[in-house]
Amino acid sequence: MPIAVDIDVMLARRKMSVGELANRVGITPANLAVLKNGRAKAVRFATLAALCEVLECQPGDLLRWETEDAAGG
Repeated sequence: MPIAVDIDVMLARRKMSVGELANRVGITPANLAVLKNGRAKAVRFATLAALCEVLECQPGDLLRWETEDAAGG
């Protein structure tokens, strides 16, 4: 998929664990793992907004577009 998810980058910058982020956002660690590993087909704006609030970032810090070639497609 040409949309890459960079949650790992923001987690490292904030020195936060996946479990802590999931708890603070209000989603399960399993669902957060699906999102951060690029396996999600969609994300709710409410979830994206909560991620941005907790990580103190913009949506563009978490999501970026890649060409199909770069994404391995």
